Amino acid sequence: QVQLVESGGGSVQAGGSLRLTCAASPSIYYSSNCMAWFRQATEKEREGVARISVRDRSTYHADSVKGRFTISQDNAKNTIYLQMDNLKPEDSAMYYCATLKVCYNWEAGKWGQGTQVTVSS
Repeated sequence: QVQLVESGGGSVQAGGSLRLTCAASPSIYYSSNCMAWFRQATEKEREGVARISVRDRSTYHADSVKGRFTISQDNAKNTIYLQMDNLKPEDSAMYYCATLKVCYNWEAGKWGQGTQVTVSS
């Protein structure tokens, strides 16, 4: 079974940048064709942020982050990234990496433990 470990969260001022990392073992190809980043803010439902097909690298970004966040992968490192630029206070949340059961929706399979992102104004 694939294991996912996130890192890269932290505290940043509005307008700043962070890059989240999701390390998959044994491989990003192990149990899914697609992987995604989700986030959950305090007292809000978990939402899908971005997803990527690990086979053809096609991506989808939610409207709330489009143009500011970019999902990508490094096959050699079995890693998925989320580059977050021009961060806003409303981006503050726990961010989770997950495998997706299919590539065209947000139905997740395996979850990581999460990494906290806090954006101050």
